[in-house]
Amino acid sequence: MWRVMARYLPKQLYARSLIIVIAPMILLQSVLAFVFMERHWQTVTERLSTAVTRDIAAIIDMIETYPPGDNYADVIRIAQERLHLKIDILPPDPLPAPGPKPFFSILDGSLSEQINEQINRPYWLDTVGASNIIEVRVRLEDKTLRVFARRSQAYASNTHIFLIWMVGTSLVLLSIAIAFLRNQIKPILQLAEAAESFGKGRPMPQDFRPRGADEVRRAGAAFILMRERIERQIEQRTAMLTGVSHDLRTILTRFKLQLALGSAKTDREALDQDINDMQSMLEGYLAFARGESGEDTGTFDLQMFLDKLREEARLRKRTLTVSLSGNPDVQVRPNAFSRLLSNVVGNAFRYAKTVEVTATHARGSLLIIVDDDGPGIPAEKRDDVFKPFVRLDDARNQDASGTGLGLSIARDIARSHGGDIRLSDSPMGGLRATIRIPA
Repeated sequence: MWRVMARYLPKQLYARSLIIVIAPMILLQSVLAFVFMERHWQTVTERLSTAVTRDIAAIIDMIETYPPGDNYADVIRIAQERLHLKIDILPPDPLPAPGPKPFFSILDGSLSEQINEQINRPYWLDTVGASNIIEVRVRLEDKTLRVFARRSQAYASNTHIFLIWMVGTSLVLLSIAIAFLRNQIKPILQLAEAAESFGKGRPMPQDFRPRGADEVRRAGAAFILMRERIERQIEQRTAMLTGVSHDLRTILTRFKLQLALGSAKTDREALDQDINDMQSMLEGYLAFARGESGEDTGTFDLQMFLDKLREEARLRKRTLTVSLSGNPDVQVRPNAFSRLLSNVVGNAFRYAKTVEVTATHARGSLLIIVDDDGPGIPAEKRDDVFKPFVRLDDARNQDASGTGLGLSIARDIARSHGGDIRLSDSPMGGLRATIRIPA
């Protein structure tokens, strides 16, 4: 049944939202209207019809118990002044033929039932039409009693006001709901349009920005961040391919020169060195392209890693000071996070003699600060060092210092964890690297 219904239900969110709003309102109003009609409207109409029928029965009793001859002036006066009924005494002509019954009329059914119960004489009833007057004719022994009564005396005529108010307020509420839903769904449609444009390689709409409810704003902000990350990743991969082609072309050129000019022993040693350099570069390229994205999240022991850094500093003859506050266990991708810290601290070991690492894990955030006393990096070039294959120093060529991907890999890993790396001046006179990760 649900599958059949889903086949005919609208597919758009706006239409479905309107159904969610309108359907309960219509159901509620239908129940209220039915209960009101069944309990209030019908009950009031029955009581009013009973009262009018009693008045007519009383007039008949007056006519038959105290016959005034041919002068019915007192009865007519009493009916008009006391009972608010206009009566006429007609000759005993046949009653008119019954008229068509209304399809839905509480008054007709209630009044007919009461006349049959209280008077139990032949009668003719006319409640049809837009007139505010009800006509009742009762056949007596030698005369016919015609009674005119106001419709409001036998019928709860003000009930339509309730229906008008109910429908009117519903229309007002629906208008407000439709306007509100339109404003809430518009940001979702804009987000879908921006995502579709991005999928087709088109620029983002200029007027797109997170709007609407908090959840929609979060989705819009997440989409913008995702787009920036994908664009940055594409840019980095493009730069990587450019660097790969350039660096491998350089080594292949050296191969040709060594094969053409070098002696056998010297040429073999140079070729071995170039092969080692090429292998190192390719490993760096693969690590950069892979980005450790397939690794599952696990527990990383920060204290154990800092102890390893102490041993590495001793082997490199560097002075290292470490400080850890908070829980040493963090939930990250262990291998990727270890590579991140190794790249950042390794750069500090390479260009500085004294390094200080401060780690703070508190309130769902991990903050790691790496200070050194090295030469530092000029402020205008700090963003460039995170680009693949960027080397700021002439001495940092591929023979001496790898592929230039260390900080690029480190920032990619940090951002894949929802954090980032920032560079600034260190109080020790060198460079400060600030790693902030939600953990």
